[in-house]
Amino acid sequence: MTRSPESRAPGRPASASREDVLSAAIEVFLSGKRLDVNAIAAKLGVGRASIYRWFGSRDGLLAAAIARQLERMMSLIQLHCTTTGGERLEQILDRAVDLLVEDNSLRAYFDNESTAALRLVTRSDGPVHKAAVAAVEQLLEQAENEGYHPPIDRDTLAYAVVRLWEAFLYNDAVAGFRGDAERLRQVHTALLRTEGSGRRYQQR
Repeated sequence: MTRSPESRAPGRPASASREDVLSAAIEVFLSGKRLDVNAIAAKLGVGRASIYRWFGSRDGLLAAAIARQLERMMSLIQLHCTTTGGERLEQILDRAVDLLVEDNSLRAYFDNESTAALRLVTRSDGPVHKAAVAAVEQLLEQAENEGYHPPIDRDTLAYAVVRLWEAFLYNDAVAGFRGDAERLRQVHTALLRTEGSGRRYQQR
């Protein structure tokens, strides 16, 4: 017979879940420290084998943590955006770039792990790149529903926007953090062709 949660031996904690491990990894990442699977396993009382089964590797866990933070960031930005259509699209993407540049944890990761960080964040089949493309696709879909007309198909445009982020924010020449937000915002405007947004740069 299956035992209920209430029948668990006194003093014995429930096993940590995949979400618990991911939350712990996010906490470590945000602190700017190097992710240590052994330390997380010991802290949560879960076996390393379970962590590797869930995430595949240390890099897999780290990528999942960064992807989750990216998703949270995009959701938070959207909550505070009151415009619609192409204007909303550009404002959200510009704000996302600002937050990525200001993210000390991401900068610390590039400082500490350089080439490995560049590979993990930009690989097309990785969780971080996929999460970014999915988030931009969602924004484009909503903008289209509100009257925005993208210059090319949604999938290609979302992919191009994310690749631009990677090109302008991460310097592959030295595998460091570049953070060239101003030029990236201007490229956003040119690529997205959002109505009237060019005036903002002409006034500067």
